Amino acid sequence: MKLVEHFKHGLDAPICLTWELTYACNLACSHCLSSSGRRDPRELTTAQCQSVIDELQRMQVFYVNIGGGEPTVRQDFWDLLHYAVDHQVGVKFSTNGVRITRERAEQIAATDYVDVQISIDGATAEVNDAVRGPGSFATAYRAMENLATAGVEGFKISVVMTRDNVGQMDEFKAIADRFGAQLRLTRLRPSGRGADVWHELHPTAEQQRSIYDWLVDHGEGVLTGDSFFHLNALGSSPIPGLNLCGAGRVVCLIDPVGDVYACPFAIHDEFLAGNVRDPGGFESVWRTSELFAELRQPQTGGACTSCSAYDACQGGCMAAKFFTGLPLDGPDPECVRGNAVPVAPGIDRPMPDKDHSRKSRSRRTVSLGMPGPKIPMTVPDRACNTDPIAGLR
Repeated sequence: MKLVEHFKHGLDAPICLTWELTYACNLACSHCLSSSGRRDPRELTTAQCQSVIDELQRMQVFYVNIGGGEPTVRQDFWDLLHYAVDHQVGVKFSTNGVRITRERAEQIAATDYVDVQISIDGATAEVNDAVRGPGSFATAYRAMENLATAGVEGFKISVVMTRDNVGQMDEFKAIADRFGAQLRLTRLRPSGRGADVWHELHPTAEQQRSIYDWLVDHGEGVLTGDSFFHLNALGSSPIPGLNLCGAGRVVCLIDPVGDVYACPFAIHDEFLAGNVRDPGGFESVWRTSELFAELRQPQTGGACTSCSAYDACQGGCMAAKFFTGLPLDGPDPECVRGNAVPVAPGIDRPMPDKDHSRKSRSRRTVSLGMPGPKIPMTVPDRACNTDPIAGLR
């Protein structure tokens, strides 16, 4: 049996656990998948975070992806990082670079099992700052300089591909090479605030082909985080990575208040499996959740199974389909074979129901498209700290 077939039925522990420590952020990126900005006062305490790390150690989770928000604005971030490393749980954390000073860079260089990922979405300030905010490129670039000067080798530069930066892939690679870093390209999803800009920012069909050809040419030298397996239908040369939606099978997300979701790109009650504060903690959620058990059952594949490219792309991304209003057992909204039903801007579709943006956004009430009972969607904001940069002072 192929390894991917084992993954379809789930593992005893996630291969890739994403953990958003806080929704607080000094930026307001237009495509933020978690709609971050304001801190949620219910976020896990230091002691509760340590308890989760203890569980991950017992479950033999090799490493955890830490994100946010901007995780470094938590006053206990560096303490939690060292606590994880001391308990044999490696840490890969994503940051916009706001707190990667020379001193912190030197600490990272001196710490084993820590990988840092700097986020930019343009190879120039003009393109980047249009998405991430004024001054964000300079902040990220300074952080990269600090890491390189401190001797941190192979840190990651993470880029969300949009129709405005597809033409800069060579420039992104040049930046990574300049700092001895590794480039990581990821896919834009219609999650969080990304739902609001999806139609204007997601790459065109022609650009999807450009991304595929570029990734094939650069082989193993560029990471993708398994973001682009839907592009494998374009040719016989597969993009390195797992061509499978691993939601609830090999990946999941813990959010700042301890809620566990099947997928980092599907922060919505339809994909909520439990909470680490529940009896049995995270381990119980991962191993006994009804939602995860359902996701680990054989999937029908729907209309996609009649396509000759199904084995290559597996129907694409669950979150992308869900938030664009498409059936979960149908084609990806960016299906390169053109099999997806076009999704027109403004149609009623499930919208992200967790919003920590500094400004409230109006939402519609719609009926969701998940299998099972239909529930109306309402979108009251979670109770959030009104300070948009809690912990930055």
